[in-house]
Amino acid sequence: MDNDKVLALFDQQMREGATADSPAARVERVGNVVRHFGADPCWNGIIWSALDEAGADREIAEQVRYFAPLGREFEWKLYAHDTPGDLGERLLAAGFTAEPTEALMVAESAEQAQEVALADGIELVPVTDEAGIDLLAAVHEQAFGTDSSRLARAMKHQLAEAPDTLVAVLATAHGVPVSAARMELIPGTQFAGLWGGGTAEAWRGKGIYRALVSYRARIAAERGYRYLQVDASDDSRPILGRLGFARLSTTTPYLYQP
Repeated sequence: MDNDKVLALFDQQMREGATADSPAARVERVGNVVRHFGADPCWNGIIWSALDEAGADREIAEQVRYFAPLGREFEWKLYAHDTPGDLGERLLAAGFTAEPTEALMVAESAEQAQEVALADGIELVPVTDEAGIDLLAAVHEQAFGTDSSRLARAMKHQLAEAPDTLVAVLATAHGVPVSAARMELIPGTQFAGLWGGGTAEAWRGKGIYRALVSYRARIAAERGYRYLQVDASDDSRPILGRLGFARLSTTTPYLYQP
């Protein structure tokens, strides 16, 4: 895999040429900024920008003026290779708050599709209805310690309006959900996004995370998505690296509260 070429393709398809991630959302390009927005539970924020030192502060202020009246938090999703080089500092000066940096990691779907043997009693169960989404959200709250109610609302809407763009799966141990993950499929692109992958603490280290990656990789490959993309935390980055994912850049969410 040519990392530079894949990163350029990612920027082109998933950022500069992005489409809305749900029927309720919109994407528009205004000058050198691409923004994604919609009513709750849609994600609101800046997906891509190409700014220079002379105009960056003006563009930041313009986006704040646009999003603030909507009354909802929005995110400027900044990548390490975005310009200008001090854009993060400019966002902080404008009132944004930086969240933990994650690694943009990519692998070819076909290379991750080998089936993984699971321990006795552990099964992978597709999520196909609202009850399954509620179980997935509950597992995520156990694994990550965060409120997953907004995620559940967004997934239910996506399942109803665009089911072909969502793949979700539970791992159960003797019938009890202990891990969960999802995959976002954007038609017209070569990238399938892997999200979640959270496992209850007592069940970590048993190969479940690897099995969830493999499960989603097989579906992505079958549906014609060449690459898997992950915004990897410090916990998942080493695991993905051992599986063969390449680190192409980093991404930092900068949040603005109206």
